[in-house]
Amino acid sequence: MSARPPHEAPRADSDAIDRLTIDSNDIVKEVAGPQDRNLVLLEELTGARIDPRGNEVAVAGADGARARAKDALAALTARAASGLPIEEIDVRAAAEGRAASPPKAHTDNLSSTGASSAGAEGARIIKTPKRAIGPRNAAQAAYLEALTQADLAFGVGPAGTGKTYLAVAHAVDLLLSGAVERVVLSRPAVEAGERIGFLPGDMKEKVDPYLRPLYDALHDMLHVDYVERRIAAGDIEIAPLAFMRGRTLARAAVILDEAQNATIAQTKMFLTRLGDGARMVLTGDPSQTDLPAGEASGLADALSLLKDVDRVTVSRFTTADVVRHPLVTRILEKYEAREAKGGRGA
Repeated sequence: MSARPPHEAPRADSDAIDRLTIDSNDIVKEVAGPQDRNLVLLEELTGARIDPRGNEVAVAGADGARARAKDALAALTARAASGLPIEEIDVRAAAEGRAASPPKAHTDNLSSTGASSAGAEGARIIKTPKRAIGPRNAAQAAYLEALTQADLAFGVGPAGTGKTYLAVAHAVDLLLSGAVERVVLSRPAVEAGERIGFLPGDMKEKVDPYLRPLYDALHDMLHVDYVERRIAAGDIEIAPLAFMRGRTLARAAVILDEAQNATIAQTKMFLTRLGDGARMVLTGDPSQTDLPAGEASGLADALSLLKDVDRVTVSRFTTADVVRHPLVTRILEKYEAREAKGGRGA
């Protein structure tokens, strides 16, 4: 690892030092990050001093700071050992104790083998041709588990929590493993607060702008030419919600994104497309509907109506689970605080 500027010496009452060993150079590099930026951030978040020396990491500071830093390093080691990248949001989640698969016990030897096992016990990892995908916090880990267990799953919460991305990753995994024969991704074609008017082109060109986020998720996991071939073969279908009427979707992984923008009638229509061997996921944020004033959201209605139905799961996310830029969490918290006081909605 590259050298960093020297630290200030720890205070006299905080000079205890723990030494941890990570037995893989590749994992050490991933945990530390470029120019040790992950460790620098971890120091800021935990209050501990972290000094890497080859495969040994010295953690100094007060008891609480050392414990937080050691837990975070163990969680990051487990993530890296599972083949997952480590970004700023992962470091913050680990420092706050929200990482998806922290080891169950403290250890002074953070071996890559032990870390991988801990990750496997606590979180599901999806391997796609372009990247490994895993949960970044406990809420995402529970969501992935729910997707595995349920025939019908709801992912509900604010933007940036990974609801749709993980649902698409799960669908891709089912397709590549042969568990389903096709993937069907859908969205209501509702404009978000603005009128863009007439769109030129054929039907596909008219609706593609509404469906672009689903294409983006697929292209993040699968190579573009592969996606195009599977779309041409009918194995992957991306279509607006209106195209679902009259169909039975059997042996398919089916996702309705932005489901808060579907009416009650549209949601009932979509839910009843579920065929033999199919898995269905609805994602959205009931508080952010773009439906006309006075039109009830089908997502909110379905959540209330189906909450006690067997083999239906509801995974709820909060602003604490946002995995985009850290500023997004603070932005959402400000909006929510104003709305809670009866201020103007978003």
